[in-house]
This record gives sequence, C-alpha cells and structure tokens, in this order.
Amino acid sequence: MKKIGMIVAIETDSVFSQYGELEKLPCPQGYELFYLKTDNKELYILHSGMGEVAASAGTQFLIDKCNIELLVNFGVVGGLTEEMKKQKICVVEKVVHYRYDVSEFLPLEVGQVPGHDNYQIPLNQDLVKKALEINPDLKPAICASGDKFVSSKEEKTYIYRSFGANICDMESIGIALTCE
Repeated sequence: MKKIGMIVAIETDSVFSQYGELEKLPCPQGYELFYLKTDNKELYILHSGMGEVAASAGTQFLIDKCNIELLVNFGVVGGLTEEMKKQKICVVEKVVHYRYDVSEFLPLEVGQVPGHDNYQIPLNQDLVKKALEINPDLKPAICASGDKFVSSKEEKTYIYRSFGANICDMESIGIALTCE
C-alpha cells in the first residue's frame, strides 16, 4: 500500500471538498494532520501553515513519522505572467529559491543553493511526466519560492525575468530541499 503525504499551507477547504470527512491524527503543535485510507493508498494530509520553514518541518514530519513514499504540495500560487494569472492548474517541474543570496562570499548565482549546478532545481521529472500523461491540461511551471508574499507588478516582473519562473509561492523550496 502506497503512503502519500500532502502538504497544504492554507487551502484545506479545497482538500476536504475533494475527499470529504477525514480522520484527524495527533501531530506537533501548530499543524493539523488528516488521514484517508483507500484500497491501494494511505493519504496523510498535513495543514502546515504558510512559509518555507513550516512546510519543510511538516515535510520532515511526514517522512519520519508517517513513512511517506511520495509527497505532493497542494495549494494556490501567485501567477507571475499574464497566462498564469488566469487560474491555470499546473505541475511544478523546477523550483527556484529566488530570495537565497550568498553571492557576496561564495561563487554562486543569486538563487543558487549549494550542491546545485544553477538556480533552477529540477523536481522528479518522472512524476512530472506521469502527471502530464494523466492530465494533459496541466501547465508545466517553474516556481519561484521564498518567504515573501509577492503582489507588486514590478517584483513579479523581476522574478520572471531574472529566474524564468512563471508562478511563485512560499513553501515549495522548503519542501523540495527537505525531500532531497
């Protein structure tokens, strides 16, 4: 039986509308953990709250305590381009830690995390491909992630032009780096 974890920063109502009433499990303070068992999978849904640290800690909890094999990040993101501002459903193929900058003392680009060749961190491409096979309407996306709510047109344009990202959030980088 496959064990799947899902991180949900805010949008729990959307999850509940999809899966109905879920069993609530004990978990660390500040989080809520829900459980659903079907014929072939166990689904652990963690309401983590906002931000990369909360999402990272929640991801580690799901890995350590629930022994998950697969993790899904579910939520609403900000669109950085006109196309992505129009309620597109997407699958993230790469994530960028756009607020990470150690370039003053290490030979790394802004956004480049040590151990990576550049600032775009690829996610599991087999899973991205499978998601696109299941739902060809999904839009492949590059997500800029950092602990800042992005609302100004100027900042959205800067992130898009500097990092090639077409969406942004506050959780994906913490999840991706923890899963590594």
